[in-house]
Amino acid sequence: MNDLEFAAMLVSRVCHDLVSPVGAVVNGLEVLEDERDAGMRADALKLVASSAEQAAARLQFARVAFGAAGSAGAELDLNEVGRVVKGLVNGGKVEIDWAAAPLNWPKDWAKLLMNATLLAVDSLPRGGHVKVETSANPAAPGFTVRATGTSARLLEEVEKAALGEPSAALDGRSIQAYLTHKLARGVNAGLTLSAREGVVELVAG
Repeated sequence: MNDLEFAAMLVSRVCHDLVSPVGAVVNGLEVLEDERDAGMRADALKLVASSAEQAAARLQFARVAFGAAGSAGAELDLNEVGRVVKGLVNGGKVEIDWAAAPLNWPKDWAKLLMNATLLAVDSLPRGGHVKVETSANPAAPGFTVRATGTSARLLEEVEKAALGEPSAALDGRSIQAYLTHKLARGVNAGLTLSAREGVVELVAG
């Protein structure tokens, strides 16, 4: 896969993540335009507000985790990174316990942490709990991200892509896992993945 194909696939992933909340905003606005019942209008306003908030959270996450937020060589505040990650899952079936040290990390390490956390969230189709812990040494970044929940698992193609060994053509689901691999390789993180019944764990550093 060349750089253009990789970028196009990643953009497709972002668009896929935005279709649902943006579509809900459009539907809510259509109801507001046509509906005269006060109760229905109130429900539509709630739908528009929550969906717009979700779309904004997903855009903010994608801007940092997938994009080029910050200048070259910039550092990111892990407290702020945690706020962005929590916003991504707010109101959903997954709860995040962000136990990262209050440090600034090199941008690519922070992006790797965000993408590893997203993989953990995606491994919980029925919901569950994700705990994020980081090293306290700013000179030696490292983390453990542990997802716990019923049916916690990484799809085979996603796991292989995250390890840099995709078994088939990358798609919208596995492209983010492959980005995680590229980030890990770029900072020499030594990313490992492991799974057992009800638990998926990603470790780096």
